[in-house]
Amino acid sequence: MRTLLKDFNPQALGAGVSAFIWYAFGAVPLHIAVASQLGLDSAQSSSWVFIVWTTGAVASIALSLYYRQPIPITWSIPGIVYLGSLAGQFTFAEMVAANLVAGILILALSFAGIGSKLMAWLPMPIVMAMFAGSIFTYATRLVAVTVDDWVIAGSTVVGYLVARFIDNSKVPPVGLAVLVGAIAVAIDGGSGTSGFTWNAPSVSMPAMDFEGSAIIAISLPMVVLALGLGNVQGLGFLVGQGYKVPIDRVSITVGVMSVVNALFGGHASQVARTGVAILGSPDAGPLGGRYWANLIASTLTLLIAFGAGLVIVLLDLLPASYVFALAGLAIFSSLQGAFEQAFSTKLRFGALTAFVVAATPFAVFGITSAFWAILVGVGTSLIVERPELTDYWNEHRVAQ
Repeated sequence: MRTLLKDFNPQALGAGVSAFIWYAFGAVPLHIAVASQLGLDSAQSSSWVFIVWTTGAVASIALSLYYRQPIPITWSIPGIVYLGSLAGQFTFAEMVAANLVAGILILALSFAGIGSKLMAWLPMPIVMAMFAGSIFTYATRLVAVTVDDWVIAGSTVVGYLVARFIDNSKVPPVGLAVLVGAIAVAIDGGSGTSGFTWNAPSVSMPAMDFEGSAIIAISLPMVVLALGLGNVQGLGFLVGQGYKVPIDRVSITVGVMSVVNALFGGHASQVARTGVAILGSPDAGPLGGRYWANLIASTLTLLIAFGAGLVIVLLDLLPASYVFALAGLAIFSSLQGAFEQAFSTKLRFGALTAFVVAATPFAVFGITSAFWAILVGVGTSLIVERPELTDYWNEHRVAQ
């Protein structure tokens, strides 16, 4: 305990609070929007919010205390965005079953120590292009709701742009968008306050339906997003900072949490890439004390978990234009990052075809376009840019 207290520093406190603000304003609007999009009832939504935020916080605290490293485990933002893009194509029971399969696969690959090796064979530019295509509808819907409801959605967008113009870490863009949009909602009279009370989070084990097409369309992308994005980028950042990261044990933790999440209606966990950038950076203080930033952020995150009932009440109070505008703004940084990773290096043609296919809603043999996007992207790269693809595989094989 004496060593623990000695490691505390004011920089870690600031970084921890900043990460929590990002979690709250970058993720909660998405969670509300996707739960509404999937048509979940209050019990299903509350259980989902509670379990994924709780397991992430508990795992983060445990890893930080044991290894004295800022290893943040959260639920996958790309994962929930991807699930929202599949609304209407699969039932919630099929999604839950597919998420359970994904968690088991993550756990099995992590125990075998081959997860990162398998991820090396899936070119990251093509994977990120698939992801960008899958979530592109959030951006187009943002434009649509802004045109249709310029008072509420437009005000929300203005708040976001003002914060981007100010460019101050103390004024998060989505946070200001939430505030300005809420003021517009209140002035416009688009929501009421009746029934706005806190309810204890509901935790339940939903029904599961193991459908082959859902497993292919959901489980495999979830594994790629968890191991390919979270581990490779998040843990890679920590390694670059000088930490000796227990990669296999962290991966196993992600797999265990993913299984637990699925059993209660949630989706896959992953290392928080954005969280790592905040909590593990030099701005979080000395190298040996940065884990305090993760402890602070994770402890505050539990407030969201136990406020799940209040979060779900918002579904009935907030106008759809406000929710969809926030969801679109919240994914903008993820969408921008996906475009940059997809088209800033090699394999651009394969990435482009993957994006186009993923952005087109269709299903073949019951399998949605996201899965086919990866196959088409790799296939076209083999035809058009074979030397680049071969170089990519050789480079990452050596790296492994």
